[in-house]
Amino acid sequence: MFVLICSTLLLFIRDSSAQTGASLERRNFCQRDFCINLIDGEITAEAGLCVVIPCSFTTNPMFTPRGFVWFKCENECSASNMIFSSDSSKVQSAFRGRVSLLQPDVSKRDCSIIINDLTASDSGLYQLRVTGFHFFGKPEDGYTFSSTATVSVKELIQKPTVMVPPLTEGWQSTLSCTAPGLCSGSAPEFTWMWRGGGGEKDSHITGNIIDFAIENLNAVSQRHSSTITLNPSFTQHHNSEITCRVNFVNNITTEETVTLKVNLYPKILNSSKCEVQSDVLTCVCASEGLPLPTIKWPLLENHTQYSVTTTVTSNTVTSTLALTLKDQSNTVVECVSSSEVGNVEKSLSMITSERRKDQHSLIPWVVVAAVSLSVNVVLIISLMLLWNKRKEVKPNQEDTTYMSLKKRDQSAEYDVIGQPLN
Repeated sequence: MFVLICSTLLLFIRDSSAQTGASLERRNFCQRDFCINLIDGEITAEAGLCVVIPCSFTTNPMFTPRGFVWFKCENECSASNMIFSSDSSKVQSAFRGRVSLLQPDVSKRDCSIIINDLTASDSGLYQLRVTGFHFFGKPEDGYTFSSTATVSVKELIQKPTVMVPPLTEGWQSTLSCTAPGLCSGSAPEFTWMWRGGGGEKDSHITGNIIDFAIENLNAVSQRHSSTITLNPSFTQHHNSEITCRVNFVNNITTEETVTLKVNLYPKILNSSKCEVQSDVLTCVCASEGLPLPTIKWPLLENHTQYSVTTTVTSNTVTSTLALTLKDQSNTVVECVSSSEVGNVEKSLSMITSERRKDQHSLIPWVVVAAVSLSVNVVLIISLMLLWNKRKEVKPNQEDTTYMSLKKRDQSAEYDVIGQPLN
């Protein structure tokens, strides 16, 4: 278990120091029969996180260690600079509760410590004193090693790790954010913020389920994380940004921002249909999705002569099928749209063009009938007008005839005829 703790924390130290190119070679520093093994060089750490000072020692065979005392040396190493002791009352208040042994069993002769919640003021030299007694009962109560470990605390540059699973509209997803460092100090605070694709200002996410977790890797190392549940919407979340901000003690903050990509499940649009004209079947299938789906026609498995054209516009792909089909009875045309998100299929409705032509052919006959009716009406009206005009003319002619009959002829012939017989 102790080996696991050391390997985990030393790996963390290597990762932190690798960013600055610091050497992590360890060496022995010996005086008389007392030796201490420390890192030869500067141990680099970042504010807000933690630092491990690897340490082991050997002593005179007659000396039995009983405990450790660590000092942070300012101008000198003295009791007033104590940062760790079995008697916590003697420890500086600024370090109280922040320093722990990696191995509590002193007999293992491992003096490594971890310092949590680092600040820039923690940079400096650290010195070890081993307390104990000699086998022969000499009054000597310990040994202070003159060699020291050097710690340098830099500005926090590590960022949280944000994990985003594939997002699909309508499918609930969980995003996670893990704080940098494997430290057992104060738990950091997590804040999730979202910014729309249109460049809106950051807004705190409060309407979703947010959980916080602490994973104890071992006695002195922990992993802090936060998760958020999101119901992705393509129009709202696609190409938007989500930020996880981690705030450590002393107002030390780091954050990471990722761009969300939301997939669209394939959807076959209602405009998809088939049309039959003579023996030619023409089908159009339009499908929307992201990533762009591919369209297949299962009907083509039994045919060899056909043509298929495909066009792409934004998030929509359109496939047009042309096929000679003499026997159209019991023909079912299916369109299958597939992508890495999923697939969907639809049976397309079939329209026969001839029927539409019959309907269109009725239109000229209706026009002819209407024109014929109009002409007939005009003729009838014209005849009626002529008839009425004719009636108006006839009475004048009769009156003239009548008047001629009434007219007396003054000739002699008429006088003779007109005389009475004796």
